[in-house]
Amino acid sequence: MRGEGGERVRAIGLLSGGLDSTLAVRVMLELGVEVLAVNFMTPFCTCDRGTSGCGREALRVARELGVPLKVVYLGEEYLEMVAAPPHGYGRNMNPCIDCRIMMQRRAGEIMREEGASFIFTGEVLGQRPMSQRRDAMNVIDRDSGMRGYVLRPLSARLLRPTVMEEQGLVDRNGLLAISGRSRKPQMALAEELGIHDYPCAAGGCLLTSEGFANRVRDLLANEGRLTMQGVRLARVGRHFRISRGCKVVVGRNQQENGQLERFVEGNTVLRAHSFRGPLTLAVGAPSLDEIRLAAEITARYSSSPPGARLDVEVRSPNGEDSTALTVRPIEASELERYRI
Repeated sequence: MRGEGGERVRAIGLLSGGLDSTLAVRVMLELGVEVLAVNFMTPFCTCDRGTSGCGREALRVARELGVPLKVVYLGEEYLEMVAAPPHGYGRNMNPCIDCRIMMQRRAGEIMREEGASFIFTGEVLGQRPMSQRRDAMNVIDRDSGMRGYVLRPLSARLLRPTVMEEQGLVDRNGLLAISGRSRKPQMALAEELGIHDYPCAAGGCLLTSEGFANRVRDLLANEGRLTMQGVRLARVGRHFRISRGCKVVVGRNQQENGQLERFVEGNTVLRAHSFRGPLTLAVGAPSLDEIRLAAEITARYSSSPPGARLDVEVRSPNGEDSTALTVRPIEASELERYRI
């Protein structure tokens, strides 16, 4: 499709790599729109940054559809927003409306940098209870500064015409009228378009998980803010809040023990002697009593016989001093008092 001057119409498409955003890109290509795909990643993506999960899926889809892909990482500014989202949280700690506002605002900046005419998303009216209601979409478009310039191809014929449609840059008749939480219409369209290899529907944000959300709440309640280091550590191991100034993190398996090795600097490190067991971190400024409690928790997850006394090595945060504490494993009922 070309504008009034004969130039081809360009648009910025938000591409997660899931089915809906894939279909949205395909629909726009079918209408003759030149697409630059943008994949937004945050500290709370359920993938490893740039290597797997949503990042990999977006790259795969972009290659298959033959569109260029720009990956944008939202870091510290995203953490600040999550700590105090103006429009609140969803069921857990997911600030869906403010997340969409941030992404659309940044997509709008890319739109202007690239000389594109509008942005589009794979959102479906009524699919997600917080951010994909009609009123929420209006708020997101308004607060992102993109009102009238956000096209939602999968539901467009159920929504007010955008500036692009009114100007004839996009043929409204070629857009769709999908709504609701069922994915059957999208799956049928994917079959029609020959799209078969797509991920199952699932939340791509850790903040929708109750367990992870509890860890984020704990960080805010006890540390007053979110940091990249704190959020990265929250993704690994079992977490126990011993006091306001001390959290204990215990590896679940050998892989997590290896991941926790990246966080040992500046933290007290504990390991069971003579028995297989986890790597444990006492994060913060633990007192001697709190270090002993961390040792008892470490013993609980070791391979020692139930109730047996064992030595737990304790290494200081500077890594220069090491000592051993002889402890019994903490009782299960007491352990649950501290679990985050």
